[in-house]
Amino acid sequence: MIRLGMLDFDTSHCVEFTRRINNAGVAEEQFVEGAKIVVGCPGESKLSPERVEGFTKEIKKLGVPLVDKPEDMIGKVDAMLIESVDGTVHYERAKPFLEAGLPCFIDKPFTCSVADAKKLIALAEQKKVAVFSSSSLRYAPEVIDFTQDAKLGKLVGCVVHSPASLSPIPERNPGLYHYGIHGVEVLYTLMGPGCQRVSCQHEKGTDVVTGTWKDGRLATLRGLRDGAGGYGFTAFSEKSVKNVTIGTTVIYRELCKKIIETFEKKQSVLDPAITLEIMAFIEAANKSGENHGAVETVKT
Repeated sequence: MIRLGMLDFDTSHCVEFTRRINNAGVAEEQFVEGAKIVVGCPGESKLSPERVEGFTKEIKKLGVPLVDKPEDMIGKVDAMLIESVDGTVHYERAKPFLEAGLPCFIDKPFTCSVADAKKLIALAEQKKVAVFSSSSLRYAPEVIDFTQDAKLGKLVGCVVHSPASLSPIPERNPGLYHYGIHGVEVLYTLMGPGCQRVSCQHEKGTDVVTGTWKDGRLATLRGLRDGAGGYGFTAFSEKSVKNVTIGTTVIYRELCKKIIETFEKKQSVLDPAITLEIMAFIEAANKSGENHGAVETVKT
């Protein structure tokens, strides 16, 4: 049984992951085996401090012992879950654990800059430990089923739609890093890496981002803030045009399975180079949106 520590309780993920991994307070069909969260630290939050107290009470109800300082978890765990909703602090939050040789799952967004993403990946490589980050939408059954359907032929392009609410503190989780990250993860799950250029039309209620891949394929993200929300995509394949609605019933369970698989195998189930490119895609899209849709290069 892998012993997990959890840091920062300013997101509902800390409660939802604990329920599934510790098999408590959720339907049996949501249970995930192979690990247990044995200690947690509520931490601090500059983005959503008002959420920490309530989620801490929920974690206590689930029977997880708590410590006051993050470093107090070192020596008690085999791996860490870094749950800060604020991606700008992820490097500093994960650093002590990576330096201690502990593999880390870092919740979305992995970081809020290419520079921080490079530092995290480099430190993990130096210490020879796994670092993994992903949106739960990447592992939604509808997304996985589509990518495994060989009858459709090669994917020519796609249009993904996803909620893309903005951070209440713009310098923390700027632009698509905050919630649009979900849609970007789906885009990359479908298209794979290799985006070279990005253009983003940014308006109060919507972001429309178009990426050009090195093989000439085009893909678009529509980040929703006005009107109906929800997740889904239209995929243009060699043999079909398919509209897919993405459900959210089991996405936390499926992500938790991948987290534990990473810790069991001691290697990320997702190549960190892809996560780095996703950070670069968002960095370029945010810059384009601030500059009236000017084309930006995706630079890793």
